[in-house]
Amino acid sequence: MSAGRHLDAALAAEAEAYRALLDGEPAGEPLRRACDAYLASHAETGPRSWGRILGALKMAILAGDGVEPVARKAVAETEAADSPASAYVRALALVALGEAPDVSAMVEAGGAFERTGRALAAIAASDSAGYAGALAEIVADFEARDQHLSGVAVADTALVLERLAETRGIAARPQSALIP
Repeated sequence: MSAGRHLDAALAAEAEAYRALLDGEPAGEPLRRACDAYLASHAETGPRSWGRILGALKMAILAGDGVEPVARKAVAETEAADSPASAYVRALALVALGEAPDVSAMVEAGGAFERTGRALAAIAASDSAGYAGALAEIVADFEARDQHLSGVAVADTALVLERLAETRGIAARPQSALIP
């Protein structure tokens, strides 16, 4: 299967998982399929295909399964992070591993990177107020969107962040139609 076909499979499984989550149904199996397909696509496109390794990491976090090997791979591949996207992958991976990230490149980039960087730093520091504020901005951004990568209207970044925040006892539990 080609990298493009793996990516198509990842996006289809991700959409299936989000629909299940929004319907209050189990989503572990499609989340694991999406993770595997993202990793397969990433393997064929190379270590700088940040969106694919990010997708795999997000799916692993949401599934609660296989996070550590994906996060360690992401950290290794982003050691010389030189873009906001690679800095995001690295920061998410470090927080998933229980470590503090350097989010300066994300904050400097502004926009969605800045909001997510602040949220990740707050999770790592167990700063519930800082996290809740950044998460509210992230959710509002998703609510204002007309299109979503998976084709399903869901605040996927917020879902992933909430899973990480739960492990530190600071989940904000925002109310939104885009969050199950």
